[in-house]
Amino acid sequence: MTDMALAPAAPHMQRVMIYSRYERFWHWTQAALIIVLAFSGFVIHGAVGGVPFATAVKVHAFAALALIALWVFTIFWHVVTGEWRQFVPHGDIFKVMKFYAFGIFSGAPAPYRKSPWRKQNPLQALTYLTFVVLNGLGLWVSGIAYFTYPLWAKALAGTLDLPQVAFVHTACAFLMVTFVIIHVYMITTGKTPGHDIRVMLSGYDTVEMDPVDEAYLKAHHEKGLG
Repeated sequence: MTDMALAPAAPHMQRVMIYSRYERFWHWTQAALIIVLAFSGFVIHGAVGGVPFATAVKVHAFAALALIALWVFTIFWHVVTGEWRQFVPHGDIFKVMKFYAFGIFSGAPAPYRKSPWRKQNPLQALTYLTFVVLNGLGLWVSGIAYFTYPLWAKALAGTLDLPQVAFVHTACAFLMVTFVIIHVYMITTGKTPGHDIRVMLSGYDTVEMDPVDEAYLKAHHEKGLG
């Protein structure tokens, strides 16, 4: 009887809030701005027609400023709320890599468990922390340098020219588009092809919970239980 009382309760499935309202707003607004930037960028480079060049430049500049503002506030939000920890890699990343390379095609169980305080698996966390931060920084710096070219052109003549800045910006932009394409593909590898999209729209997902998980959730996310 004593052993039964001390035995830990078995994990069970529980509907909980994974993504807060701001996380969903940030995600979808960022996605929309990146699409606008990619399209207007292709117009500026002459790869896509139908939109006047001057209009594309204005739209590109406005969307870029809006995205920078969103990123700055989002970084501040992550620091204040402590959500920055979501992007610190944890667990065995090699098991996750093996799962995506082989296990996912043979029906193997995922080697990680999603929770409100561990929303990303180790591979996702590492990708966001390195690629998005570094590539995003490259886009910021090269984009700002591009638009402020008249201010530094004479001072850096012969050292840094506009074509070099444009090359770096375009290369970073193509990497970002590539990241988005891979991200969209990875979304389809969830429980169903549209499952992760529904989770990001509603904020709720059904995940495995144990008493420790529930205690943490009630202490830090009082409105998290569905």
